[in-house]
Amino acid sequence: MAVTRTFGAGPDQFFQQIDNIIKSHSLRGSESLCKLLQYLANQAFYHPDAPLKEYQIATEVYGRPADFDPQTDSTIRVQAGRLRLKLAEYYAGEGAADPILVKIPKGSYHLTFEARPVEQQPQAVPPPEAPRSVVVETVPVRWRIAVVFLLVGLIVSLIVLGSLLWNRKLSEPAMAAPSTPRALGPLAAFWRPFTNGVEEPWVIFSNAAFVGRPETGMRYYNSRQDSKNTVYDHYTGVGEVLAIHALDDVFGTLGRRIRVKRGSLFTLDDVRNNNLIFVGSPSENLSLLDIPGTQEFVFQRVTSGPRQGDLSIVSKHPKTGEPGTYLASPSNAPLTEDYAVVGLVPGIGSARFVMILAGTTTFGTQGAVEFVCRQDSVDKLLHEIPGSGAGPIRPFEALVRVKIARGVPVATELVAVRAR
Repeated sequence: MAVTRTFGAGPDQFFQQIDNIIKSHSLRGSESLCKLLQYLANQAFYHPDAPLKEYQIATEVYGRPADFDPQTDSTIRVQAGRLRLKLAEYYAGEGAADPILVKIPKGSYHLTFEARPVEQQPQAVPPPEAPRSVVVETVPVRWRIAVVFLLVGLIVSLIVLGSLLWNRKLSEPAMAAPSTPRALGPLAAFWRPFTNGVEEPWVIFSNAAFVGRPETGMRYYNSRQDSKNTVYDHYTGVGEVLAIHALDDVFGTLGRRIRVKRGSLFTLDDVRNNNLIFVGSPSENLSLLDIPGTQEFVFQRVTSGPRQGDLSIVSKHPKTGEPGTYLASPSNAPLTEDYAVVGLVPGIGSARFVMILAGTTTFGTQGAVEFVCRQDSVDKLLHEIPGSGAGPIRPFEALVRVKIARGVPVATELVAVRAR
């Protein structure tokens, strides 16, 4: 049963409590969580005994298609977890005195309503009896002298320590001066759309869906044949890991920080309210499929020929002398070359931006990120983007060739650039 009726409150009070939570600061601006809370409340009252499954919530609340598969899409679990946190945040702040507690027990999507426990007042403790007598001990003179000497020594030590710290502080500006230019120049101009805002940008890295286990062999999840298999989405490529490190380093140079989230936990609320940097191709970073992406250089699987099934980058409008398709080294040969896309596209929210950094392999992705973290390569890219001179950088798409040796990107080359 979803509704606890052990206290004297009726449906009106319950729904008023839901309305109070929706209008609170905790849920303000989160339309998807408000919709979920209202839906769960209606189910709790009007269909308390009906089973409530992820598929039902996905299709009825979020408009997911009929082929929605909870095994491969964790959206509902993530949203329910976020709502639990928001409810806890509300009751820790604005709702601290509310008489009705709304909860979503873990492992269930059925809403519960409970009366807030009445806190028992602590019983008064009688004051202790006054002591009948006070014994005053005299301190020997020699101990008094020792205490005075210890205090004098402590004061002298503090003076010396303060002097050392002051001298060190005076010398710090001279030592830090050489690093200041690192925060200027092409890197600062290139990343300005992501450093000008109040909030730090989210970096969304790919974590593909796999079936199998490392001990017995793993492969990419295939929805046509793996619907009943356990899906693992907690693995990511080496290139993405090193790419996050490179981005964190360059943003530290620019005096900012980044927030990191794996692709399977990404929600549409993120794209509306934040600047985003996607690390990894749409073949693994599936959340890229839900937002505006690149239009000139797009990822597609080869449908025929000896490279059938391989991931390629297709140029939609190749210029004279440019090929229409770009492929990494064949899978049956050592990986020595890959291609990657670097794209800045408008986000969904007002004045929001999305940066896409993606290769056809994990090492191509790493190479793309390293390309946009170096002053020299970013300087060259900025000169190739039409209309991005002294003003703000314009949305663009670029194709980069990545040379690889023993699983390490060793060189990158700008192949083509398109302004949007």
